[in-house]
Amino acid sequence: RVHLKLDRSAASSVDAYFEYRNIVGEDDHGRLFTPQEYEDYKKKVLPMRMQNRLYVSWSNVDGMDCKLIGPETMCFCQHRYKHHKTDFKQPVKDIKEIKCKIVGCKCSGFNFVPKNGTQPLRCHCKHDVTMHCEKSPFLCKGHKCVCSGFKSSYRCGCGSMLEEHVTQIETREERIKRGHPVAQYEPPYAAMGGLTGLSSLLDGYMRLDDSGIGAPS
Repeated sequence: RVHLKLDRSAASSVDAYFEYRNIVGEDDHGRLFTPQEYEDYKKKVLPMRMQNRLYVSWSNVDGMDCKLIGPETMCFCQHRYKHHKTDFKQPVKDIKEIKCKIVGCKCSGFNFVPKNGTQPLRCHCKHDVTMHCEKSPFLCKGHKCVCSGFKSSYRCGCGSMLEEHVTQIETREERIKRGHPVAQYEPPYAAMGGLTGLSSLLDGYMRLDDSGIGAPS
């Protein structure tokens, strides 16, 4: 077991790095911005990000947000939400606008797919998510597989089947109109999606708010 002891200066530097990483996300492409580049980035991006935040959720047909999308949430393309374009000068309506930024990825827009515990879901063709194309209808890439598109018998904790859910995006105003939680104030952090607090990490049927009250009967 290793115990690290940091003086106040070192601890402050660690905090500053985490703040930087939460704000910049993947936009520095692995090369830390200089102090001036960092300030320029914040002046350019943060007003747009905080004004045009997109709330992203995976919801069932009854409107319950079964999963609130955050920066680490995985897309069907196997890249995280933070690897997709999430900052826009004007709010977008189509999930296809949230394109993956990873070079070579053919993702047609962020599309959440749950897991079976820690394992990827399997299609009726017996191949899992990683063996299917990133674009709808998510055809199987398995040799000689006749799968016509990813289909699973997965049932969400809300009681609905996989195909009875949709990944949707909303503005702050649209979400308030739907009666679902929003942040008290919009944080400057990248790719926050639908997260508004610690309860956002729970599945919808477990959250004690308007986006998922109680367990299904």
